[in-house]
Amino acid sequence: MTRREILALAAAGVARGAAPAPLIDTHIHLFEPAAFPYHPRGTYHAPPEPLVPYLAFARAAGISHSILVHPEPYQDDHRFLWHCFEHESPRGFFKGTLLLDPIDPKTPARMEELVKAHPHRIVALRIHAMNAPGEPPEKTGAIRNRDLRDPLVQQVWRKAADLDIAIQMHFLPHHAPEIAALCKAVPQVTVLLDHMGRTGMGTASDLDSVMALSKYPKVHFKYSGWSYFTNPAMPVGPVVRRAHRDFGPDRILWGGLGMNAKTHAEAERTFTDHWSFASAADREKIRGRNAARLFHFE
Repeated sequence: MTRREILALAAAGVARGAAPAPLIDTHIHLFEPAAFPYHPRGTYHAPPEPLVPYLAFARAAGISHSILVHPEPYQDDHRFLWHCFEHESPRGFFKGTLLLDPIDPKTPARMEELVKAHPHRIVALRIHAMNAPGEPPEKTGAIRNRDLRDPLVQQVWRKAADLDIAIQMHFLPHHAPEIAALCKAVPQVTVLLDHMGRTGMGTASDLDSVMALSKYPKVHFKYSGWSYFTNPAMPVGPVVRRAHRDFGPDRILWGGLGMNAKTHAEAERTFTDHWSFASAADREKIRGRNAARLFHFE
């Protein structure tokens, strides 16, 4: 945009009484294993990333709100998530996600119990489908890599729609057709695609499959996990431009803004590099306006 266009946009915002654009991180993990030990079936042991230093950093960085994505080391033990809600500053800073087994018949009832116990705080149930092509899904053990074609998964998606929370998919891109089938079966549920659908680990065909999910109007693309782009033939920049074209600027969210000043500065540089082609208004949407609307942040 030219300087004149930027000034005109700013003037229009003032004239409309537009609120300052929020900066919202839609994807953070916190860990305090000394006080909240990891689950015996946790899939990895993360180094500590405690609450209080993060809140101080977020305040200094001007982050308006954050989504606590409940991580695999804690499995279905959400006590640390509730602790973060209780000790946040300012009040209402956080919302969070659940991690429950999508093929457990008890999960729909547990979802309802937890969402009602923490009203207006739970935004999604996260489902991991990270098994590689040819690797069979898991039926027991750690909550991950369940068969997305299991009828119980569709029941969980329907319960999410009933509770007005999203399904947050963390998946390898070859699972996109299975996600598409669920989107078709349960079109009323909001779906969040973590880490750009891990398209940087796939092929051009995988990218097409992930982008095809854009035809479902409640599917949102999360600009996060750019470090996972390990295939040199699939760089981040073209994927970002494709997402902007296919999903549009109203269905893209930014996550992973950093947990301290150094990583935040890197995330800001990366955002500037990848989104320089987009208008200032579109960048504001991706940096926070979309998340504020979708997750009902005031």
